[in-house]
Amino acid sequence: MADPRGFLTHTRRELPQRRPVDVRLRDWNEIYEPFPVKTLRDQASRCMDCGIPFCHNGCPLGNLIPEWNDLVRTGRWREASERLHATNNFPDFTGRLCPAPCETSCVLGINQEPVTIKQVEFEIIERAFAEGWVQPVVPATRTGRSVAVVGSGPAGLAAAQQLTRAGHAVTVFERADRIGGLLRYGIPEFKMEKRIIERRLEQMRAEGTEFRAGVDVGTDLTAEDLRSRFDAVVLAGGATLWRDLPIRGRELDGIHQAMEYLPWSNRVQQGDDVLGADGEPPITAKGKKVIIIGGGDTGADCLGTAHRQGAVAVHQFEIMPRPPDTRDASTPWPTYPLMYRVTGAHEEGGDRLFAVNTEEFTGRDGRVTGLRAHEVTSRAGKFEKVEGTDFELEADLVLLAMGFLGPERSRLLTDLGVEFTERGNVARDRDYATSVPGVFVAGDMGRGQSLIVWAIAEGRAAAAGVDRYLAGDTALPAPIKPTDVAQR
Repeated sequence: MADPRGFLTHTRRELPQRRPVDVRLRDWNEIYEPFPVKTLRDQASRCMDCGIPFCHNGCPLGNLIPEWNDLVRTGRWREASERLHATNNFPDFTGRLCPAPCETSCVLGINQEPVTIKQVEFEIIERAFAEGWVQPVVPATRTGRSVAVVGSGPAGLAAAQQLTRAGHAVTVFERADRIGGLLRYGIPEFKMEKRIIERRLEQMRAEGTEFRAGVDVGTDLTAEDLRSRFDAVVLAGGATLWRDLPIRGRELDGIHQAMEYLPWSNRVQQGDDVLGADGEPPITAKGKKVIIIGGGDTGADCLGTAHRQGAVAVHQFEIMPRPPDTRDASTPWPTYPLMYRVTGAHEEGGDRLFAVNTEEFTGRDGRVTGLRAHEVTSRAGKFEKVEGTDFELEADLVLLAMGFLGPERSRLLTDLGVEFTERGNVARDRDYATSVPGVFVAGDMGRGQSLIVWAIAEGRAAAAGVDRYLAGDTALPAPIKPTDVAQR
């Protein structure tokens, strides 16, 4: 039973402080200060244990939020960890990276600031690891069936862990040289230190999951070999087909996709020998004027990385207008609100420009030196130029962070012969099965670009579908099973 007066006693929402900007820009560590336990328990007590907990609906995993909030309030941390892991394989990932749609659907948020759900989640899992409560869950029996998971991002890892625990022999394939997908090479160290991935992989290896990095399935291992060696396949390769900007000057050197840029800093932090004679990675913002085109999370990741590398100036463009400071009327509670947000990277500097369209890149001797742009307005869903707003900016480095269009049409997908939706994603049914028997799909490859919490939820749900296919039935939970999942 929750504290019935908790939200009245503790009316103020509190979060941990970010380390001072001038301090955190000197390193690549996570940016938040420790959070006092007493303050956290007070924050957990603000949860009202609603008769209808809309936070459940806001969370694709269906996290048991009121339960572990109250367990934290009463100091029952180990039980809170058990309830947290009941629905989420990797709260240590989501506690750092999820935008917390649960909080924006919190009932308290109707007329007060919502409960700090994400921070409570983070503190539970960090205490669980510190106390040694996170242990391998080894299956009691083995089924003799084998599953290949292609892709080691959050969807692939969630599916793999669930299927291993169901007793199947699971092998995870990753074309990069390390396991983790975008968690490894897309998320900067200052948002999630890579030791967080390693401790989970250690748990999964102890449970029996096998990992094979540096294998490009479809080339190094053909689709035919994959089908013949495994009883089922889970495709979890993500939506890695990035959106380009095909305007005049795009061919100039110094213009890169975000995912051509971000992995280098992660490799440096992991000790890889990638530095040139100048002591810098192949793509760096050091001493450069940087323009980031794209105002989302990936753009913010580029922003924080550029600051730490020593950029002399950074501008970030967003084609959409500046959102309002508070929840827009178009996104009423309990939907995820359209509103202006300031991330840690934005707090560190740079200029954000909204309602701006880039018209042309300019250069000299084959290298970018700047761009021409103008302001836009939106009419009937189309962007129109605002006359008289043309401007130019100098740039030594331009980073394109405009999102992803879906999965790459790789040789693997072609050789498997899977069908696609009108949006270009791999089509699947309610059990996450593709049009090819025994082949399933989870995460962004089937859903399109989305959130980490959706990826984990879909990995869990796809695992239940695979287990049912192999065993005839399943005891694995399937957190999401929408009737229109094939079109999402």
